[in-house]
Amino acid sequence: MVRVSFVREEKSICVPEGTTVLEAEIMAGLKPDAPCGGAGRCGKCLVRITEGPSDGNADTSPVRACRTKVTSDLFVDTMIPRNKELSILTEGYLRPVTYHPGLSVHKIQLDKPETGDKRSDWGRMLGQLAKAEPGIQPGIKPDSQPDIRMEEMSGIQPDPALASTLYDRRGKSAVWYAIHTEDEILELRREAGRVCFAAFDIGTTTVVGYLLDAEDGRTLAVESRLNPQTQYGADVIMRANYALEHGTEVLAACIRTAVNEMLKKLAGKAQISTEDIFQVSIVGNTCMHHLFLGISPASLVHAPYTPAISRRMTLRAADYGLNIHPKAQILMLPVIAGYVGADTCACLMAVRPDQKDEMTLLLDIGTNGEMVLGNRKRRVACSTAAGPAFEGAKITCGMRGAAGAVDHVFYENGVWNYSTIGGGPAVGLCGSGLIDLVACLLRAGKIDENGRLESGQEDPQVFVLVAPEDSGNGKGVWLTRKDVGEVQLAKAAIAAGIQLLMEELGVTEEDISEVCIAGAFGSYMNPLSAGEIGMFPCSLTGRVRAIGNAAGEGAKLALISREELEMSDELAYGTDFIELAALPEFQDCFIEHLEFENARQL
Repeated sequence: MVRVSFVREEKSICVPEGTTVLEAEIMAGLKPDAPCGGAGRCGKCLVRITEGPSDGNADTSPVRACRTKVTSDLFVDTMIPRNKELSILTEGYLRPVTYHPGLSVHKIQLDKPETGDKRSDWGRMLGQLAKAEPGIQPGIKPDSQPDIRMEEMSGIQPDPALASTLYDRRGKSAVWYAIHTEDEILELRREAGRVCFAAFDIGTTTVVGYLLDAEDGRTLAVESRLNPQTQYGADVIMRANYALEHGTEVLAACIRTAVNEMLKKLAGKAQISTEDIFQVSIVGNTCMHHLFLGISPASLVHAPYTPAISRRMTLRAADYGLNIHPKAQILMLPVIAGYVGADTCACLMAVRPDQKDEMTLLLDIGTNGEMVLGNRKRRVACSTAAGPAFEGAKITCGMRGAAGAVDHVFYENGVWNYSTIGGGPAVGLCGSGLIDLVACLLRAGKIDENGRLESGQEDPQVFVLVAPEDSGNGKGVWLTRKDVGEVQLAKAAIAAGIQLLMEELGVTEEDISEVCIAGAFGSYMNPLSAGEIGMFPCSLTGRVRAIGNAAGEGAKLALISREELEMSDELAYGTDFIELAALPEFQDCFIEHLEFENARQL
């Protein structure tokens, strides 16, 4: 065994000789950024190996953590600033609905039985509950004569453990508060107290959690963080392959631990106990859905790429390691297809194209680009492998949306300008800045329709946007011809998906009344730049509406409206799916969209 000390994080760990530095980081709980899953391709896991506990500024050349094996005690500088924080989108468009949650709190009385009353304690409790919420007992009026049938006809299943406490709780007009769903009583309380929900959008890159008050549905607290599974790969394919090789337990435990930590922080912000959280709704793409539940993703990586489970589920939170109320429930929304998951279903809940006559195009552009086109008559979905370029992976100076990332680029009258997240010196390019930069280079005539870069600078295949002396990393920020190629691949996949959806429905771009773009990238992206590079038709740029974290808003709707939760089934199962890769015309369509066709007009 050898000792590895991480100087910035002030952590040390003993690992077997031959362990890679990346593996040591994971074992130490550092959650390193490894978009390529440790394959040695992306160069994002650079560290400095030092001989002693320096201040992190040792004059040594960076090495790839995934390719460097530990053979003796050493000190590692991860080169990650202590104050580095991601800019994670948490706000979204919440469609107004009637507040009618599936979980309710009702005041009831547990009276002593009178002589001759043959009803059980459980049956008399249900009778009180029927008076509080008449709809819960079908076929029995709350003002009717007490009847033994109340216990038999109730949709609420008997709970032997709870029933055994009723004798001690009953008394003359003993008042209790029942926290229940349509089929289960979760708790009886003396005081109403705080009862809360939590909603989570588990994205491939980030996780966002919301704490809601069960009394009125208002948001009490929000928490977000990087998905810790990124240390096993940037995209779902890498993580699925990792799970197949090493088992699902590591990735399942990884995300469940993160959710538990976020639940604790959410409860702390609202000054409640985690045991006051009775329902949690979780949405994510199909791979994230499966990995959270501990389901093997084997069916997702082998043709015909189908999910193992697609239906909506209500599960016991304790069975999945969530440290909240012992009888709390997890609501898992339905999955549409192998690569169109519950997060897309949640976006549909937020937008509801099924209520409109006009055609709506819904885009969620990320590592995996999901899209749905349709109206009340028919909806069709597809998924495109846009790749992680817009998340910063595979781009030389690419990075996620954190402080110092160039988020917008401007080119006017031969002058280049840019802005950064946080307003500080530039250290890299995030997705929205990348799209702007390519669009501006097209406008300046420095990229031709085939993607050939002629920067007019010292190296014509490299365009330097930020000089080393003006940057926050001492190296500068630049774009290479290879980076332009990565953008071409990503935008062509999305453009081809849109075109084939339109052909499937027999509509044109003129028939699309609105383009709803969900997710962080879509919210910060300049639609004009996206149109100029050909991600979608330029004619649609004026109809674009950013809807923020719509998946998170859909997860909230599942908690605050039982009607919306039930409607999620129709939204998922009523949406047709087309497998683009199986279409004979997909390859030609994809290749056609690789060109920057608008370059001829700019």
